[in-house]
Amino acid sequence: MPASAQEWPARQIKVVIPYPPGGPTDISTRIVMEKVGRLLGQPILFDNKGGASGMIGAEYAKNQPADGYTFLATTIAMMAITRHLQPIPFDPDRDFLTVARMSTSWGAVAIHPSVPAQTMAEFIAYAKANPGKVNFGSSGLGTITQLYGEMLNLEAGIKLVHVPYKGSAQATQDLLGGQVQVQFDSTVLPHILAGRLRGLAIIADTRWPHKPDMPTLRETGYGKQGGESWFGILAPAGTSPAIVARMTRAIEQALQSPDVLDRLDKGGVKPTYLDPAAMRAQIDTESRYFADIIKRGNVKTQ
Repeated sequence: MPASAQEWPARQIKVVIPYPPGGPTDISTRIVMEKVGRLLGQPILFDNKGGASGMIGAEYAKNQPADGYTFLATTIAMMAITRHLQPIPFDPDRDFLTVARMSTSWGAVAIHPSVPAQTMAEFIAYAKANPGKVNFGSSGLGTITQLYGEMLNLEAGIKLVHVPYKGSAQATQDLLGGQVQVQFDSTVLPHILAGRLRGLAIIADTRWPHKPDMPTLRETGYGKQGGESWFGILAPAGTSPAIVARMTRAIEQALQSPDVLDRLDKGGVKPTYLDPAAMRAQIDTESRYFADIIKRGNVKTQ
C-alpha cells in the first residue's frame, strides 16, 4: 500500500542512479540526497543501475511501486535528448513526476593553444575560414557534448567536424595532444585553469567563479536556449503529491546546507534548484530545442 504523507518516510528510501558509480550524476546525487536522508530521518539507499545511456535504470524505476520509497536520479540527456535519438522504454512526460532539479555541472568551450583565437568571435571567424578542417571531440554519439558542437555549427554557420570518443576523458586527452581542436565539456576546466587549454566560454547561465573573466556562452551570442548539463530527481507516476512535496522541500533545504554547497563546488557542480513545475517547464523547452538541433544537424547515434 502507498505510504501516507503523515507516516512517510517510515523506512529507507531508494534512489536509483541510472549511471555507473563515480560519474557526475552519481556524485552530485549522493552529495544532495545523503543530506536529504538526514533531514527526513531515514537512510538513503543508492542503487546504481547503469547501461544503455541510463535507460536500464530508468525502466527499472518506472516499474517500482509508486509508494514514495523509490526515486530516480535524472539528467538533461535522459529527459530531453535521448528520446529524440532512439526508442526508449519509458515516456518522459507520463511515466515520472518531477520532484526537483538539484544542480548543474559547469562546462566550457575549450580550444587547443595552437588555434589562433583568443575569443569566441575569433574562433568562429577561424572556423568559417577553415570549413571542415576544425575537429571537435565529444564523449560519444548523441551525447550533450556532441550537441553543443552541432548547436554551434547551426547557430554560427560553421562546419566543425565531430569526432566521438568513449567518454569525455579520452576526448580531452586528444584535445591536449592537438588531435582535435575544440571540446565542449566539464573535463576541460582544470586544464583551462592550468593554462594547458584556452577557455573561450563557460557553458552555464552564470560565469564560473574560478575564472570570472571568461564569458558565458550566451554572452558570446550562442546557446541562448540553455542546455546546461543538470541533475534532478523524479518519482514514479502515481506517487502521492504530498510525498513528492515533502521530498521537494527536503531537497531545497539540503541545497542550502553549507557542507552540501562546499562538496558540490569541489565536484565542479553548482546548486540550481527548481521546483517540480519549473523543472517540467525546463524539460519541455529543452526537449523542443534539442529535437530541433538533432533534426537540423542530422544527428545519429550510429
